[in-house]
Amino acid sequence: MSIESVRAFLHQYAPDLTVLVTEQSSATVPLAAAAHGVAPEQIAKTICLRVGEEIVLLVAAGTARLSNRKFKDRFAAKPRMLDAEQVLAVTSHPVGGVCPFGLPAPVPVYCDVSLKPFEEVVPAAGATNAAVRIAPERLAALVKGEWIDVCE
Repeated sequence: MSIESVRAFLHQYAPDLTVLVTEQSSATVPLAAAAHGVAPEQIAKTICLRVGEEIVLLVAAGTARLSNRKFKDRFAAKPRMLDAEQVLAVTSHPVGGVCPFGLPAPVPVYCDVSLKPFEEVVPAAGATNAAVRIAPERLAALVKGEWIDVCE
């Protein structure tokens, strides 16, 4: 189970963090913001992208939009979104629960600077009703994420 891989990851690397499971879905940014009582921009959405032959994860503020120009300038390639089946295969997390924690194999993680203004962000935690509250800098450190500027 995907949520269990996130719990195992956090138990090993951040035992003070707890996976928050809600009755209501948090599969979209508006639903997650309502479920966790935060502004939509505080939701740390994780997008699974193909860059040439490589697959990467991009974690960005919930209301940030990927800039194709900035992305292409940074990676010299156009980003291509993976479909739901591909995302599940790569991350073990369903769409709506995708996060950079508890992955079955290493995937490069990039954290967009749109997360930096917040003391706390809320990424999903492997299920469409699970999340974690975490400081953006700590999130990036836990997943060895590289800070980049590719969103508007």
